[in-house]
Amino acid sequence: MNPHLRTFLVATLCAASLHAQDPLPAAAPPYYRVRYEPSTAPDGLIFGVSYTLWIPPGVKTLRGVIVHQHGCGEGSCKSGLTAAFDLQWQALARKHDCALLGPSYEQPEKAVCSMWCDPRNGSEQAFLKSLGDLGAQIHHPELATVPWALWGHSGGANWVGNMLVLHPDRIAAAWLRSGTPRIAPRDGSTAPPVEIPAAACAVPTMCNLGTKEGVTEKDPRFGGLWPNVQKFFADFRGQGGLVGVAVDPNSSHDCGNQRYLAIPWFDACLTARLPDHSGDAKLKPMPTDGAWLAPLLGDAAQPAAKFSGDAKAAVWLPNERVAKAWAEYGKDGNVSDTTPPPAPTGVKLTGDELTWTTEADLESGLAAFIIERDGTELARLPDKPAGRVIGRPIFQKNGYSDSPTPPLAEMRFTDTTATAGEKHTYQIIAVNSVGLKSAPAKVAP
Repeated sequence: MNPHLRTFLVATLCAASLHAQDPLPAAAPPYYRVRYEPSTAPDGLIFGVSYTLWIPPGVKTLRGVIVHQHGCGEGSCKSGLTAAFDLQWQALARKHDCALLGPSYEQPEKAVCSMWCDPRNGSEQAFLKSLGDLGAQIHHPELATVPWALWGHSGGANWVGNMLVLHPDRIAAAWLRSGTPRIAPRDGSTAPPVEIPAAACAVPTMCNLGTKEGVTEKDPRFGGLWPNVQKFFADFRGQGGLVGVAVDPNSSHDCGNQRYLAIPWFDACLTARLPDHSGDAKLKPMPTDGAWLAPLLGDAAQPAAKFSGDAKAAVWLPNERVAKAWAEYGKDGNVSDTTPPPAPTGVKLTGDELTWTTEADLESGLAAFIIERDGTELARLPDKPAGRVIGRPIFQKNGYSDSPTPPLAEMRFTDTTATAGEKHTYQIIAVNSVGLKSAPAKVAP
């Protein structure tokens, strides 16, 4: 890009970025944040960017970092502000002693998205810098070297796929929702799909899209995605790549219910690939003896040893559990669950106000809380879903880009019907997104 044009763009975007983002949610421990101003360097990132990190309380040494990368446009960029606050993604990170990172690029609506979703345009170096700076801030220097699990939506899927090309040895698993990797020239023009290096073929990868993105229907804006996914999948799988395709039967470019398949899929991949010793950088090879295969756009999978079709054209799935979840998801967009969520903790009563904390259910997240008074249901929080609902209604209200919708939901309830001077017994019950209830939690003595 012409350096004078670049300088002009940076100056324009610096002014625009002051209005492009909502105020950042507070980042008090266990949340941490760094923010970088737009760069004027020839290979620098022309957008401002913030990185918000959550680490599991009490973790001694991190084993990895899970990156939740938003897509293109001002609205999607704003969704990155709350990504690290997502309770269900935190449950995945907690299980594996991983940090959860939510980048948020300050891209104005009309700006060229490839100026960040092509990592060569400065987002690669900003991301790497953030890991070092955050690691120093939280006294976890291993954050700069531990493996990554990368999730991306739309332009974020482009970024994830491009990072898969550039850093295959660092990536434990990659999930591409509604996007494929295309490293475009620095002037923002289009380019053919990238060449897939051999090392990337060892990284478990999932291509996930909505059926209205050209599979069975053509959304006017996003209906052309399916041919790109088909091409990427055929090239990747044809080289022996560990790649699958999962189609959401209900959605277009929004993320729908994909988290209920993505999180168990990441769980399987991280269980298999993360180093045994926390802080180590070298990933373990993904075992393939338990893999299952399915025809592209098929409705059932089989153990790889029993699959009679062309294995190099088949959807690859890491194990039986994920294969069954994949089949359920492809049928109606849901994944079943038989385990109740964890019970709330730290229930406190101050005057008429109840507060509490909880961990989300890894498989099905957190939909609501039931507040009981004297053994009888008093209220449900939230009372009913507000506004547009993406996927299953959940407590944090899942947005278009799979991040909590601000303002962040609080675990707080005021009993406005309590009679002054009367003592009551309260307890809180968590409900996950398939309706299973936790054990009740009473007010701490």
